[in-house]
Amino acid sequence: MKKIILASGSPRRKELMEQIGLKFEVAVSHKDEYYKSVLPEEIVKELSLMKAENVASEQDARNMIVIGADTIVTLDDKILGKPKDEKDAYYMLKSLQGKAHQVFTGVAILDYDSNGGCQVSSHAEATKVYVHKMEDDEIWRYIHSKEPMDKAGAYGIQGKFAVYIDKIEGDYYNVVGLPVSYVYQKVKKGVRPF
Repeated sequence: MKKIILASGSPRRKELMEQIGLKFEVAVSHKDEYYKSVLPEEIVKELSLMKAENVASEQDARNMIVIGADTIVTLDDKILGKPKDEKDAYYMLKSLQGKAHQVFTGVAILDYDSNGGCQVSSHAEATKVYVHKMEDDEIWRYIHSKEPMDKAGAYGIQGKFAVYIDKIEGDYYNVVGLPVSYVYQKVKKGVRPF
């Protein structure tokens, strides 16, 4: 069986990998994140591959699978990253309420054989998320919970913000940070889950 390394420090991705029963280690890429792409789905593919390759370069990459992932939120073709402060979180959440936005997660899977040969899979998943209208006091209450401060788009669908989600079109787990069905289908030949 192959060793799996998750090239991400995200606690949400770690939880999702555990949820689907994969045994894995975590190794975080410390490489500066920059990208040349302009389309959201290409940006997340580029960044997820960069993370996976960086982590793999620090391993004896044989008989192992390295999984990199990156998630971005877009509204009207503008990328909403993690908020810099509470004021930034407020403006992000205010812009999302009453509208639909897109969440893109890129996944790069580097599958190394016993000789160090690598097969690369790169994928981007998109999910449309609709947010109910919110009163200002609801936005501030959510911000004061501190939950939005480390999340792209300033919210976590799996947390307190769930009450403001009207509906989604696409993969829920993609919004959390990892399209787990895609990951499992790609790695199941070389690993034994559960």
